[in-house]
Amino acid sequence: MNRLKGSEIIRLNATIRQLLQQGRKVYNYTIGDFDPKIFPIPARLKREIIQAYEEDNTNYPPAEGVLALREAVSAYVRKTQGLQYTTDEVLIASGGRPLIYTVFQTIVDPGDKVIYPVPSWNNNHYCNISGAVPCEVVTLPEEDFMPSPECLAQYIKDAVLLCLCTPQNPTGTILKQSALEEIINLVVEENRRRKPEEKKLYVMFDQMYGSLVYGDQQHVNPVTLCPEMKEYTIFIDGISKAFAATGVRVGWALGPPLLISKMKLLLGHIGGWSPLPEQMATASFLDDDAAVAEFMTGYRNALEEPLGMLYKGFLELKERGYPVDVIKPVAAIYLTIKLDLVGYSTSKGVLRSQSDVTEYILNTANLGLVPFQAFGAGAESPWYRLSVGTCVKGEIPQMLAQLEVALQGCGCSDAIPRSVTQVEALGAQLE
Repeated sequence: MNRLKGSEIIRLNATIRQLLQQGRKVYNYTIGDFDPKIFPIPARLKREIIQAYEEDNTNYPPAEGVLALREAVSAYVRKTQGLQYTTDEVLIASGGRPLIYTVFQTIVDPGDKVIYPVPSWNNNHYCNISGAVPCEVVTLPEEDFMPSPECLAQYIKDAVLLCLCTPQNPTGTILKQSALEEIINLVVEENRRRKPEEKKLYVMFDQMYGSLVYGDQQHVNPVTLCPEMKEYTIFIDGISKAFAATGVRVGWALGPPLLISKMKLLLGHIGGWSPLPEQMATASFLDDDAAVAEFMTGYRNALEEPLGMLYKGFLELKERGYPVDVIKPVAAIYLTIKLDLVGYSTSKGVLRSQSDVTEYILNTANLGLVPFQAFGAGAESPWYRLSVGTCVKGEIPQMLAQLEVALQGCGCSDAIPRSVTQVEALGAQLE
């Protein structure tokens, strides 16, 4: 227990809650969650949950998940991704976290090598818990912070687990088909090389944001690209991000039957089941193609719009000479931004570290962001995750104006701050 490290995101939110209690207005773009007033869960799903409780469906669910839900998930992934999985290859849990935990505990022995890119969500913590030897592959902004096949190739020998997440948390970027094809070829060749008595190399493929891809971008997966990968792939998915249902707690894993059966045994002991009413409601909702399609159309648009506004706003700040940068968002609920302010001076002193920058932006611009350090990147990384799940679209112009004032306050540009009229014009332009 002494090895465990707390969540940087939770720590930041505790600080923000204190500021809010003091009456401060804070633009809290830290947590990968949704404001239900802005992004409510699907109406059909909500009605089905209430009805399930009213009908007293409050018993223990089966350890592997309700059959109706496993059937619905099987049909859903077949229709949306062309994946063929039977109910014995589907495991239900209370969101993705217990499933990821059971993947690590089922596959990884202490001392085993686990490969994952940085930044990425929580792989470092799961390695710590399982006693794995972490093999961190540092990714680059010019590659949209996605792992390259060339980098992975040099580490793949003797590894037992490769963790991939696309669309990526925290970056809002995706793994392109060509890169994924090269990566899965590495996995297939490595497993063919290993002797029958040796442990295989599995891929944990986290696609929680797989339905939130914008424009002409496409989400691809290992098994569709290479059927042989079905033997080595464990999908992690669910309704948390796909349907803004983070608190409803319904997730699923797809994988080889033997592995799924072992995960079920462990899940049964820790009791990480999704509640029975929520499972029944999710099964009914997923079976309603029209309700799913109607929700997703409006939901994607509602997420893409503030992401686009923020992207344009940060681009303009960059063009005006401020030391900021931004990567175009193509998926998920995140925008990747850069605040390269270390070394600049404020009225309270020099910003000597990225932690100083984070604190300065929060206290001066009232803007809460998560540094990539929270996702395994180095402490000196100037990159941040911005989440739009709680973002009020109408507040974006004012937030950008306050950020510009903060940037001016540390003397990092000769650009002239905008007047109130200019801020209002920018707001109109972004909308």
